[in-house]
Amino acid sequence: MAESQTSTETDWVSRFADDVIAESERRAPGKPVVVASGLSPSGPIHLGNLREVMTPHLVADEIRRRGYTVRHLISWDDYDRYRKVPNGVPGVDASWAEHIGKPLTSVPAPAGSSYPNWAEHFKAAMTAALDELGVEYDGISQTEQYTAGTYREQILHAMKHRADIDAVLDRYRTKKDPAAQGKGGGKKPQQKKVDEAELEAAEGSGAADEDDGSGNSAGYFPYKPYCGNCEKDLTVVTSYDDDTTELNYTCSACGFAETVRLNEFNRGKLVWKVDWPMRWAYEGVIFEPSGVDHSSPGSSFVVGGQIVREVFDGVQPIGPMYAFVGISGMAKMSSSKGGVPTPADALEIMEAPLLRWLYARRKPNQSFKIAFDQEIQRLYDEWDSLGRKVADGTVLPADAAAHSRAVRTAAGELPSTPHPLPYRTLASVADITAGAEDQTLRILSELDPENPLTSLDEARPRLDRAENWITTQVPAEARTIVRDEPDKELLGSLDDQGRESLRLLLEGLDTHWSLDGLTTLVYGVPKVLAGLEPDAKPTPELKAAQRSFFALLYRLLVSRDTGPRLPTLLLAVGADRVRRLLGA
Repeated sequence: MAESQTSTETDWVSRFADDVIAESERRAPGKPVVVASGLSPSGPIHLGNLREVMTPHLVADEIRRRGYTVRHLISWDDYDRYRKVPNGVPGVDASWAEHIGKPLTSVPAPAGSSYPNWAEHFKAAMTAALDELGVEYDGISQTEQYTAGTYREQILHAMKHRADIDAVLDRYRTKKDPAAQGKGGGKKPQQKKVDEAELEAAEGSGAADEDDGSGNSAGYFPYKPYCGNCEKDLTVVTSYDDDTTELNYTCSACGFAETVRLNEFNRGKLVWKVDWPMRWAYEGVIFEPSGVDHSSPGSSFVVGGQIVREVFDGVQPIGPMYAFVGISGMAKMSSSKGGVPTPADALEIMEAPLLRWLYARRKPNQSFKIAFDQEIQRLYDEWDSLGRKVADGTVLPADAAAHSRAVRTAAGELPSTPHPLPYRTLASVADITAGAEDQTLRILSELDPENPLTSLDEARPRLDRAENWITTQVPAEARTIVRDEPDKELLGSLDDQGRESLRLLLEGLDTHWSLDGLTTLVYGVPKVLAGLEPDAKPTPELKAAQRSFFALLYRLLVSRDTGPRLPTLLLAVGADRVRRLLGA
């Protein structure tokens, strides 16, 4: 078994694990501990939705490390209604609007997809990402659950107790604006001021805008059939008989009307604010987080806590609120917007342990950003620094716990890069070589002559992630293009000090040809010119001289005033080409 994190003082995961174990032993001693997540494959499942999974995953994994059996349920809310056509999804156009109101599993997949329906198409990328992240879970399709009649007893029970459910909901209706009545998901601007983008980001978490069953002139009904003709949920229940379970409904979309018996009918579902607490009771969920949209008065989580207790004789899970996840340089994420980064997108440019670490190191109620811009280089520097502290024993306990949760699960270590070179260095090399493997190996093998890289496989998968970042996230105009020929005009215009600085650099290339050596050299040349020792501490004047020298080298090598770190750039260009471009 992997090592245990049992101290309640170490990190937020351990503290929740303590609470969940205690609650599970109180409710269901000797049975598996049940934690849950809910995802709606209504479009791309983004990095904000991933927190819905990673929060219970990390807690579940800690509990497994302590030797307990855990079930992490991921409910795929694929029987939810198709609400709108998302923007920017390849293979989807305005014609998909004709499917609004159908279950997600009844909507065609985007054109060109190999999957049988809309839900399966968007589940696939998330499933692959969860596998790469080491998330162990039991997936539950709500389409399969409902259409198989799995919840029949719970549906009949809810319909029988519809007046009790209505009474719970009514406690909050008087607090709302009348125009907003009848909507689920807790997304009520008049209840709590929440940024509109944050509200949109709730999509995909099970917090969909759904009818809670109210507003029906025939009475309150917590169940909504899908139409037997057009498959849409634009239906109105007109009557229900508790004894026979006979239900009548009409469809406002196509005019179809039907009489069914709920004790044998499987084409419909409970409305969201009843569906969620029903599942808590049915599955015996001990722990399930929810987004901030669930925390306002009248929201799904708050109302669900009363419905599960008063109607289903169950107990509400321990349910921490989690804050939103942003992207460096982008607005808050919403799966209704095109181009929103998904876990699969993040795993193209960063290794799984780094992505796990971003979720593990922050408490659920702390927001954070995931970097797709230059900030990813700083994040990797921080990650590598943490690894060194873990190795030498200087790490703080909470940081050690977050690192452990990132690199391994109870099942074992996640794949890692055998020779993890700095990400910013790999990105610079990939930028300059444009992916040429022979050139890349030459440069990387020269970084540290005492511990040379002998194969690019030693630098993978980090190298591949850095190459992907350069090719997919760095604009073409920001890419580095090394000059083919010397800038004779600039070289000819140099004064004596400029020519001497280049002479000193060229003179030291052979003896300093490593990453550390070239770093010492390029910073040392301006010091020597100023009559100082190479290890002299910089002064403001010296820093200005260094900036001027660096700008000169960049202009001579890449025709810009800035670029990749000069030691990396020099290694990448190669000694012979550097000499030629610098006028030797």
